[in-house]
Amino acid sequence: MIEAVGVRKRFGALTVLDDVSLGVPESTVTCVIGPSGSGKSTLLRCINRLERIDAGRIVVDGELVGYEWRRGRLYERPRRAVARQRTRTGMVFQNFRLFPHLTVLDNVTEAPRALLGLKRAEAEERAGELLARVGLGGKRAARPHQLSGGEQQRVAIARALAMEPRAMLFDEPTSALDPELTGEVLKVVRELADRGMTMIVVTHELRFAGEIADHVVFMDKGRVVESGPPEQVLAAPLHARTADFLARG
Repeated sequence: MIEAVGVRKRFGALTVLDDVSLGVPESTVTCVIGPSGSGKSTLLRCINRLERIDAGRIVVDGELVGYEWRRGRLYERPRRAVARQRTRTGMVFQNFRLFPHLTVLDNVTEAPRALLGLKRAEAEERAGELLARVGLGGKRAARPHQLSGGEQQRVAIARALAMEPRAMLFDEPTSALDPELTGEVLKVVRELADRGMTMIVVTHELRFAGEIADHVVFMDKGRVVESGPPEQVLAAPLHARTADFLARG
């Protein structure tokens, strides 16, 4: 479903992603762990084309992200085509990014109406089902400032799901939450995994990664240091750097 091959990304003189490759099969969960500054969040932003890559390639659902071949040459896709591609990968950020002036219902229906052309009634029906799924069916008329952090993050998940993505990208979805609220969000992510949603989850919750992941990737200094099933990477790492990171965690 998602493949990155030899991906490189630089910000000025700083190399953030250095020859990163990974593959995420359909209906599986890949958890990406590693220290701050290791390139985890940037990798997600490149997969969703929020950042351009400097080298390599990223393929989502069989389609090259951000580029297309025409007459034997590689061309950058127009902005509208990139926006269409982006709808295939829902993204949930650390800090929710809800529209503060809109109700919960309008936050969830805005993108499907604008980008997918759904009628208001259809978008609201879909939003109601998703809000009920994340335990917020009674909060449709609330505004973000009236919600807890955990509730805001669950609205953000419903908003991403409203676009009916083929895969979901989670960028430290619980890092802004206290321990009590973290469980609310992780429960929703776990339920998505049980439903067979393809996901990449950047997380510092190592126990959760061990429970939910089919595959764990450890990154450091912009590179993939080690990857494999959770019972190997988390319990019996092969690389000394991985072992050191886990010991400090």
